[in-house]
Amino acid sequence: MSIEETETEIKEEFALFGDDWEGKYEHLIDLGKSLPLIADSYKTEDRLIKGCQSKVWLHTHLENGKVFFSADSDAIITKGMVALMVRVLSGHTPSEIVEAKLGFIDQIGLKEHLSPTRANGLVNMIKQMKLDALAYQLKA
Repeated sequence: MSIEETETEIKEEFALFGDDWEGKYEHLIDLGKSLPLIADSYKTEDRLIKGCQSKVWLHTHLENGKVFFSADSDAIITKGMVALMVRVLSGHTPSEIVEAKLGFIDQIGLKEHLSPTRANGLVNMIKQMKLDALAYQLKA
């Protein structure tokens, strides 16, 4: 599935809740529970995403020309946010990730319903994932 197709799928999921942000947060929390966890050996200081209010660890690896992410967080909403980003970006080529517009975030209204520090954390997650992908792209 392309990044755009995954974004469309997520927009449809969130649309089911209408304006019910309590339901949308519950869905986000459920997504976080389904996140494939990062191995404890990767929960190191150098894998922490800077600028997040909560602790968020991100591990990135390249396999057969595609970038794969695993992550974890110590906060349930943040874990759901990183689960969304892993779902959208993992399993794609470095160039697809670097070029992804990720318009679904604004379209589902996520940023406007997050605290400023959480919204900043989301931006930092995306930035780190794109930087990791860019590093693989430049090595190729």
